[in-house]
Order: sequence, then C-alpha cells, then structure tokens
Amino acid sequence: MSLARDIADLASVTTRLDTVGASSGALSNRNLIINGSQIVNQRGTQTVSASATTQFGPDRFKLITSGLDNFVGTIAQDSDVPSGSGFANSLKITTTTAESAIDAPEYFYLNHTIEAQNLQQLAYGTSSAKKVTLSFWVKSTITGTFALGLYKQDNTTQIHVKTYTINDASTWEYKTITFGANALSGGAIANDNGAGIEVAWHLAVGSNFKGTDTSSGWASYSSATWGTGQGTDAVITTTNATFQITGCQMEVGDTATDFEHESFESTLRKCQRYYLRSKSQAYASLFGGVGWANQTTTWIGKGQIPVPMRASPTLILTGTARIQNGQSGHTISSLSMGLIEDNSTTLSMGCAASGLTLYRAYDVDGDSGSASAQLDAEL
Repeated sequence: MSLARDIADLASVTTRLDTVGASSGALSNRNLIINGSQIVNQRGTQTVSASATTQFGPDRFKLITSGLDNFVGTIAQDSDVPSGSGFANSLKITTTTAESAIDAPEYFYLNHTIEAQNLQQLAYGTSSAKKVTLSFWVKSTITGTFALGLYKQDNTTQIHVKTYTINDASTWEYKTITFGANALSGGAIANDNGAGIEVAWHLAVGSNFKGTDTSSGWASYSSATWGTGQGTDAVITTTNATFQITGCQMEVGDTATDFEHESFESTLRKCQRYYLRSKSQAYASLFGGVGWANQTTTWIGKGQIPVPMRASPTLILTGTARIQNGQSGHTISSLSMGLIEDNSTTLSMGCAASGLTLYRAYDVDGDSGSASAQLDAEL
C-alpha cells in the first residue's frame, strides 16, 4: 500500500510539473499579481464616490473613476469565497447609490498595476515576447459581458483588451483569459520601479472609450481602445449591486495553473513595498521613531520599516501624533518622514513641537487609538 501511495503521489507531482511547464512559468513566484487572494487589507473598508477618482481597497487593488455624477459605494475585503477553493477572502464592490446613467466620457474600473522591473521576463518589444494568462474567480449580482484589459505605459502606450462573460447571477465562476505576446515596436517595458502593466477589470465604459477592437492582440493605445467590448454598466447603475473577485493570477504562458497560495507574511511584505501603515494604538511608536531635540522646537530622529519601499513615500498622518520621553508628551505641529536612500529600510524623521528640552531623547507616537502614520509609494 505504501508503494501504491508513493506511485500515486509521484504521478500527481508529475502532472503538476507538466502543467506548470506548459505555461512556461516557474514552480514558484509564478503570479505577477500581488495579493490576488485579497488576504492583506491594511486600509480596511473604503467608501467610493463620484468625487473620489481613486480609492484603494484590499492592498494593491484600487477603483478608478472618471466623470461620474451620482455613484456612491464601498470597496472591501469580504469572507465570501468559492466553496472548496482554499481562499479565505475576496474583494467586494457594493453600489449603495447608483449612477443614473453612463455618459460618453465616463468610466469605472478595478485596477491592479504591476511594477515594471517585475515584468522583464515577458521580453515585450522583441521577437521573444511571451503570452500571459490571467485567471480569477468572479461573482456578481449582474450578468453579462465585461471587458478586461492590459495597458502598457512605458515607451509607446499600448493596449490589449478581451472580454469574459458572467453567466449566472450571485454565483462564483472561474475565468481564464490568455493575452497575446507584445512584439510591437515600442513594446519594451522599462527596467525600473515605475508602472509596467495596468490590469483593468472594467465595470462601466462610456461610448468615448469603446470603438476600436484590440481583442486579437496588442495595439497602439487611443481612448477608443480603452474598454471596447464592455456589454453592461449595470454594476454601478443598480442600487445594491455587487461585484467580487478573488484568486487573481497572471502568469507567463498560455495555460492557467492552480493559484499560487503563499503565506500571509510573504504577501504582506510584498504589499508593504507600496503602502505601509503603523499600528493604530495609543502611544504606539510610529515606525520605531527615536531621536532627540536639536532645538527646543524641533526634533530629529530615525525610524525603521520592514521592507524597502518602491520609492520615497508620501506621509499621511491620521489623528494626532506626539513626541514623548516617559516624563512628558508634546503635541506635534508638523511631521516628516522619508527614506534615507533608495532601497533603505531606515526613515529620516523630523517634527516641530514646543517646550522641548534641548538634546533630550524622545520617541514619536500616536496620542490615541485612532492615530497612525501611513507611508504611500503606490503606483
């Protein structure tokens, strides 16, 4: 029985190796999408409105809108997932106030942008360019045809848009779409930390952005190529409509393999390259910031972050921060943070306060459970 079991296990491994080999991908690190299983959600549930043109949900995924008049909704992490799939979370978009109609210059889509230097293996712009296959689970109260596009910004802007169909309302469905190799002139993706490919799940597309079909392969970008093929806008024009995805994977080749599950820690660290939030807890140190008063009104110090960020981040301070030394606390009137240098995990920190004792050591923290510092280096 042991021999039979060993033979069965070997056959299973061989089958998986053959499948991965057919995709031209690696055994690990196949997925070019970060947080495709929606397990990291540093920002929590966010409200989306017609006036908020960009809003992140679960890490590395964001909603982008243009020209809307009425829409209000939410983007959130949800526990509803395909049964037996091994997923614990999905991304859920809910329309709470419907858009009255989609006018010609309006659009609404879910975005995931992949860093350029993570895409060099695609060899775009050369005769060796490779296909990619995008697979995902989707569930919506709205059925119909939806556009899904890849948009390349580097060098010459180019695009490739295909469609998929949601057949049954409120039912998880698995989709796979293979996109052609981009061997066009100007197709190269720069080897840098900028935006390489933008993946766009379209939910509403005005007529200005539908007209030129690129389903057969990569083409030069124009506004008329953006969402051609989108058959329904009803997700955002229907009150209480929902749209959910999980298990998003993009890999080299023309074959979709099983979703590459990874540890929460691994996914979190990948997400923190783009966005990092300190703990929201009274008196919790903001990124370990420790320093000293170099004047009675200013403090300088250093802090530590867990991973190098993509670029020098923008600081967003929620609530009130202060510096303190165990004897007294001082409210900060301004706070700055930035990387010591590229690819560093050390922050340069500074703030202004009053009543400080010259050369005394202080650390910087939040003064309440709602205070936190956020470092944003998103694409």
